[in-house]
Amino acid sequence: MAALAVAIVAVSTSAILVRWSSAPSLVKAFYRVVFTLALLAPIAATRYRDDLRRFSVRDLFFAALSGVALAVHFATWFESLNWTSVAASVTLVQSQPLFVALGAFFLLSERVTRRTVVGIGIALVGMVVMSLGDVLTGATVTGANPLLGNALAVAGALTAAAYVLAGRSLRQRIALVPYVTVVYGVCAVVLLLLTLAEGEPLTGYPQHEWLLFFAMALGPGIFGHTVINWALAHVESSVVSVSLLGEPVGSTLLALVLLAEMPTPLTVVGGAVVLAGIYVTTTARNTE
Repeated sequence: MAALAVAIVAVSTSAILVRWSSAPSLVKAFYRVVFTLALLAPIAATRYRDDLRRFSVRDLFFAALSGVALAVHFATWFESLNWTSVAASVTLVQSQPLFVALGAFFLLSERVTRRTVVGIGIALVGMVVMSLGDVLTGATVTGANPLLGNALAVAGALTAAAYVLAGRSLRQRIALVPYVTVVYGVCAVVLLLLTLAEGEPLTGYPQHEWLLFFAMALGPGIFGHTVINWALAHVESSVVSVSLLGEPVGSTLLALVLLAEMPTPLTVVGGAVVLAGIYVTTTARNTE
């Protein structure tokens, strides 16, 4: 539980670090993954060499799908932070459990309870309020194009759900470190190709940018998501899922203090409704 608390704090810094960097979104995403991979690869090569050799062609295929989805997730979410508020972006991207539930129903034929449907409905109402409420009321909003930023954040949630669904069966059979090493490797290659296709420079950034890239990998990457995956082996998945609701709250508070970014009232209300819907959805399995 202590490790989980540290992990939630770590992932809450992700949006702030992305905002502090002035590098292109694809470059930030690429180096976050590359530095995370560099930190994990030596461990995978020494302690998990046999696990890596046991990857079958089918395992590699689904790990590659997971890596591609993760690359698109990072690309869309990082870009969303250029257009909308931290509060809206992080809350909407955190809605991925809703899409995991829907994907598991349509693709894996998993049962969806009434409580899950209610939770998804509540969250969708909150997402509409967050995305359209300020625009329709003419309120002053944070971000150059909140509708675009919010749409990109939802795309990030969808691809995060695809990442989870593609790797679900693998994570039940393969240890964490070799799994994420392969997935991050594919993710890095995809982000590199996207960066080159966009013509973004990979070098020539000042020292503080490289420190931010490394901080994204070490903080949200290693101490955040990797520790969360480790915690799943020791804490109930429902507890982990509910704990992740702390990320939007933490990110919003950090944005208020460090970026002087005040969310609008409708963003706060809509965000609270989204989090309530995610809570209902993620706890549905234990209550019905």
